[in-house]
Amino acid sequence: MKGDKPEEPGPGPEPSGPPPPTEEEEALLEFHRSYRELFEFFCNNTTIHGAIRLVCSQHNRMKTVFWAVLWLCTFGMMYWQFGQLFGEYFSYPVSLNINLNSDKLVFPAVSICTLNPYRDLESRLCIGRPGRDKKPLSPPPAPPEVMDSFVSGMSLISAATADGKFFLSWKDWKIGFQLCNQNKSDCFYQTYSSGVDAVREWYRFHYINILSRRRQDTSPSLEEDVLGKFIFTCRFNQDSCNEANYSHFHHPMYGNCYTFNDKNSSNLWMSSMPGVNNGLSLTLRTEQNDFIPLLSTVTGARVMVHERDEPAFMDDAGFNLRPGVETSISMSKEAVDRLGGDYGDCTKNGSEVPVENLYNTKYTQQVCIHSCFQESMIKECGCAYIFYPRPDGVEFCDYRKHNSWGYCYYKLQDAFSSDRLGCFTKCRKPCSVTIYKLSASYSQWPSATSQDWVFQMLSRQNNYTIKNKRDGVAKLNIFFKELNYKSNSESPSVTMVTLLSNLGSQWSLWFGSSVLSVVEMAELIIDLLVITFLMLLRRFRSRYWSPGRGGKGTQEVASTPATSLPSSFCPHPAFSSSSPPNPAISPALSAPPPAYATLGPHPAPSGLAEASTSAHAPGEP
Repeated sequence: MKGDKPEEPGPGPEPSGPPPPTEEEEALLEFHRSYRELFEFFCNNTTIHGAIRLVCSQHNRMKTVFWAVLWLCTFGMMYWQFGQLFGEYFSYPVSLNINLNSDKLVFPAVSICTLNPYRDLESRLCIGRPGRDKKPLSPPPAPPEVMDSFVSGMSLISAATADGKFFLSWKDWKIGFQLCNQNKSDCFYQTYSSGVDAVREWYRFHYINILSRRRQDTSPSLEEDVLGKFIFTCRFNQDSCNEANYSHFHHPMYGNCYTFNDKNSSNLWMSSMPGVNNGLSLTLRTEQNDFIPLLSTVTGARVMVHERDEPAFMDDAGFNLRPGVETSISMSKEAVDRLGGDYGDCTKNGSEVPVENLYNTKYTQQVCIHSCFQESMIKECGCAYIFYPRPDGVEFCDYRKHNSWGYCYYKLQDAFSSDRLGCFTKCRKPCSVTIYKLSASYSQWPSATSQDWVFQMLSRQNNYTIKNKRDGVAKLNIFFKELNYKSNSESPSVTMVTLLSNLGSQWSLWFGSSVLSVVEMAELIIDLLVITFLMLLRRFRSRYWSPGRGGKGTQEVASTPATSLPSSFCPHPAFSSSSPPNPAISPALSAPPPAYATLGPHPAPSGLAEASTSAHAPGEP
């Protein structure tokens, strides 16, 4: 009414703390309260087909069980397919790609040997014998400590000789020789079914000892065999050869050898056209007038075609030419490029092979195998085998210095052939290989009507009289039959892109989903782990703060709302750090927390309510 004293405004409503978050508000990190809630949320919102049927049919248990079993079986089938795809990927399969190329081709290296080590042996052993008195030295008989006997298996008939006993078995026709170690506690028997092979091998053994002495001799080396004594004519692409096109080396059993177009040649031979007239053509001398019969049992020449930067292994890959015949060798080139690493057991340059390359050339499997045998020979026998290169500071085997090396060598050769030395296991195939496939054709040369003038021209040209005309010469032609060459290369059959594509196809087949569905599955797993961790953490806290309550305390904590927890649970108190707490409520804050079973919608004590009201009343000091 008018004139009435205006009412003084009373104290306003008590200020309250921040309102509790509602269910509609989202926190920065929010997790579900139970596994059931998490699973229902996932099934209702995921993009994976069929998952929502687990929730929609929850009132029909039969449908729920059906869809649950179907969903789990589908999941199992999909992951079984995943296992198959991963297994295929980690088996590292390869695909073979075949390409046909056509271009000018580099002519390979061609090595030719005389099949006669005599002339080199004569020049080395007949030093100081002038004129007609020069005669080759025969290998000396073996000393008693090296050779005990030629042996046989049964019914031995012996004949005493000055150097030992030679045995022959007439019953089983086996002949051989016996080599013993230094103290003769163990012997090795090398037997043959052919007496020719046994005698030739025994003679070869002594010949190796002679060569070992001469190679280790400090006397000056003699002049190499002249090319013209072996090769009468040489032409490549209709042009004459010269000394810049070949290099010389000596083979212990095949004599003087010449390699055309190797890596040391100054002129690189290229083939721009196929055919017999666009390759290498040689006329060779094949007479055996001065051959040593026990070293050379065949006539002709030894030929090998190989890569320019590879050594010539005449024993392994060579072939013989027949005298009086024109041999035409047509070649086709094939390149092989393998995948190394996890895709195949090959090496790119041999750097990871545990065998030292004694040839100092490009790595090949044969280079590695021979180097491996030489290493074993030096380690076991104390000397180097003369057929292979030797490291510095190592002597070649000679029974004057190493009187039991023959026994050691033949034992080692037997272990090498059966791969007990491990050389074939250690030496892996090179990843890149060039192969020359050869095919041969033969014809009589020279013909009966032309041989007179052909031999006459060859004799005048080379100042040499051919005695055995038909067996004295041979002709060789080597050429490319076509310039097309095949390259075989390997590529991974299953790449990472292929694997991911196959995995996506399987995922779409069984669930009709995409990559985002995979992320949803990852999110589900993470949520499951977080909920499990939080439950374990609550269990731990309940046991720590309420000792003796066991599982009941855990259930109470799990079912207690966050708004009814004591203030010590909240990491951020309701009071600001800038305003000091009211001393009127400090006793209540310092009191121990009540038991969790008492937390609930019970009315607070009157004293505590009054203290709380007075603490928030405006105008109070």
